[in-house]
Amino acid sequence: MHAIGPPVSNTQPGLNPRIKKELALLAGLLFFGIALLPVAIWFIGKAVFGTYGGAGFAHFFGDLSSKIRSGDLVAWFLVLSPYLVWQILRLAAFGWRSVGKL
Repeated sequence: MHAIGPPVSNTQPGLNPRIKKELALLAGLLFFGIALLPVAIWFIGKAVFGTYGGAGFAHFFGDLSSKIRSGDLVAWFLVLSPYLVWQILRLAAFGWRSVGKL
């Protein structure tokens, strides 16, 4: 029996593997910036400066998430900072390799 329809290709359409890797990196570091970094900031801030002005971590996280939702640039910088640091390190490594080739 013959199949009906156009011939099936062995290659899967989709994103370039390099783009997939970069999106996975962004997703992972964004998760770190949203879920884990605020916990670290709260604990370190509590140890250094004392209690937060609100009612604990839940209040701190609520304030942060409301600022993210309202588009506050400082909050977005905080959340994206792990990805930005990674990109700066990649750029520095690229520059170092480029200088080495001169």
